[in-house]
Amino acid sequence: MDVGMLYGLGTTLVFVGIVIVSAAVTLIVLSRGRKTGRVKAGGVVIIGPIPIVSGTDKEIVKTILLLSIILTALLLALLITLHVLGA
Repeated sequence: MDVGMLYGLGTTLVFVGIVIVSAAVTLIVLSRGRKTGRVKAGGVVIIGPIPIVSGTDKEIVKTILLLSIILTALLLALLITLHVLGA
């Protein structure tokens, strides 16, 4: 892989993330008039290999923790694979 290609991929992923967050905020603002259901929210910050999880419900925290552990394991496997291949 070329460095320029990786730079372009990273930049593209950042912009896609910004678009997704903007769309989510827009949908929340537009649906604010409807007061049906209960909102569950959660988030994760991954610092190195350590996920820091927070949430409003035990079920959502467990789900996010599981997903963050899977993501961390995939990232570590990718790093090991790239190191072994010498890339």
